Amino acid sequence: MAEKVHAFEEVAKHNQKGDCWLIISGKVYDVTPFLEEHPGGDEVLIMSTGKDATTDFEDVGHSDDAQEKMKEFLIGDIDESTLPVKQHDATPTISPTANRGSGDSSRILLFILPLLILGVAFLMRFYSKKEE
Repeated sequence: MAEKVHAFEEVAKHNQKGDCWLIISGKVYDVTPFLEEHPGGDEVLIMSTGKDATTDFEDVGHSDDAQEKMKEFLIGDIDESTLPVKQHDATPTISPTANRGSGDSSRILLFILPLLILGVAFLMRFYSKKEE
């Protein structure tokens, strides 16, 4: 028997606690019955609705047992032609190590600047009292 093919718009409507479908690796899963027993809580699953949740699923590093359990909730495939086109951010990607030095110096400034201001205020008060 061929699995049903679902349009993204149809899957996206199933986005709440009583009716929760996920798209993972081109497959559609009705995880509604699993919400209460999901170890990460139902909110994690609900937040993954209305989009391709493959990355969310893979980032957690689910066990083989979890991947086997998913088969119970499989209801079909996603029609990939109906998936929304991802909008790429126009901001250039910067590697985490590219500006490491400037990040450290700004943290130091956040610590030292208030101390400098307090020091100047103290000196001004000290010298103004001396003149009286």
